[in-house]
Amino acid sequence: MAIRKLALLHSNDLHGDFLPSEENGVIIGGISYLSGYIKKVRSQEYNTIYVNAGDMFRGSVIDSEYLGLSTIDLMNQLAPDVTTIGNHEIDYGLAHLLFLEKCAKFPIINANLFVTLNNARLFEPYMEVERYGMKIMFIGILTEEILATTRSEKVIGSFIDIEEAAREVGIICDNYRTRHTDMVVLVTHIGIENDRKLAELLNPDWGVDIIIGGHSHTLLEEPEIVNGVPIVQTGKGSGHIGRFDIKYDTIRKKITEMEWKCIPITSETAEPDPVMEELLNNYKDKTDAKYHRIVTTFARKLTHPSRIQETELGNLYADLIQWESSFDIMLMGSGSIRKESLGPVVDYQDMMENTPFDDILWMLKVTGKQFRQMIQFVLRDEAWEGHTEFYQYSKGVRIVYRKSTHTIEEFKLNGKDITDDMTILIALQNYHYNNFTEFFSVPLEEVAHNMKPRVVATSVNNLVEEYFITHQGLDSHVEGRLVILD
Repeated sequence: MAIRKLALLHSNDLHGDFLPSEENGVIIGGISYLSGYIKKVRSQEYNTIYVNAGDMFRGSVIDSEYLGLSTIDLMNQLAPDVTTIGNHEIDYGLAHLLFLEKCAKFPIINANLFVTLNNARLFEPYMEVERYGMKIMFIGILTEEILATTRSEKVIGSFIDIEEAAREVGIICDNYRTRHTDMVVLVTHIGIENDRKLAELLNPDWGVDIIIGGHSHTLLEEPEIVNGVPIVQTGKGSGHIGRFDIKYDTIRKKITEMEWKCIPITSETAEPDPVMEELLNNYKDKTDAKYHRIVTTFARKLTHPSRIQETELGNLYADLIQWESSFDIMLMGSGSIRKESLGPVVDYQDMMENTPFDDILWMLKVTGKQFRQMIQFVLRDEAWEGHTEFYQYSKGVRIVYRKSTHTIEEFKLNGKDITDDMTILIALQNYHYNNFTEFFSVPLEEVAHNMKPRVVATSVNNLVEEYFITHQGLDSHVEGRLVILD
């Protein structure tokens, strides 16, 4: 038989989104329903492959309480045929990630993360999955942000340049793709914009057929075709799964038909997996006992709908960290706030899941000129793609920026213009401090000449919890701290 059918399923950026929600009587998402859908397709289609494109970890206390072990346990039940790692897989440390890999009953691939001393790869760079007369090669590519997370681990490196990543794909295809390889699929965690750039650089002779992506949380309605290669991604969490239905001619060695859909995971499209539910509830019962205590109340539900704009939750968090502090401005990383809404009742679990990346807080002194240069860089064109670092600012800040001219038209603190010669004390989370030069395009060494940076708090979440416990009925509004024109 020359024609083979393949159902290729994929998801990305699960981020601990294990539990379902409900809307108008319909169950939406949840890892049990995701597992149920995958099992249904596997039972219906004799040739099914399920791929995960990274960032399984973070976002849930079920994940963080067990340092990812619970997530690996749940993923073992999902049983992906191939997985790549995302930037958050490294959050618990590189050594712990390598331990978790040993606990995984599924293969994890990555081609461009290596030990700098001898260029040894940390993971298998690719794998070939054989199904019913078809052989598909999967190659894993990781985001450059891995170096931001592992900044202190000097022995770890990555081909962070897209050109280098493309070259690595070529090396693997040239060395390991044979006439028996029917398809080549890149499983990436570099964001949609970098997927486009990567696709442009792919030599057609390498034979790459598909890019399955992650990281930018892009929910596509149809594939993006770049350089003849379809790029797909399914947003974030467990609410959607991507599905390719492919017909492949094994004699002519070509895809004859390809259809892709982004399928919502709901009670209308899937049945819950009872084994997954029992496993999940076992973890949930234990974390509920520890984390379900009320820490504060809000006047109403507060929102964080986008990481590239001023938000209610962003203002609240920036303000509470700056409150009664020794610094003038808190720059709160937008990506540090993980929920799109919170409240009006906030329990400990809500709080921990909303800001799971607890770290230390640094204070630095910058000049007005340096601060302007920092903000100008943060608001560069790439920011609006949503894959660069973006910030929420504490009260008193007023920044008006015009996209079309790339100019800051208003730049004030507490109603006064920020001049080049004035000095400002700013605060940053550890992740942003460790990557200061890269994230702000101002050398940290230059800023350190103004004042030696110092740690002002050892736990951001300690600050958040204490403020929440001592303040009730909290409210916050978008008030024009950051205004984007055009």
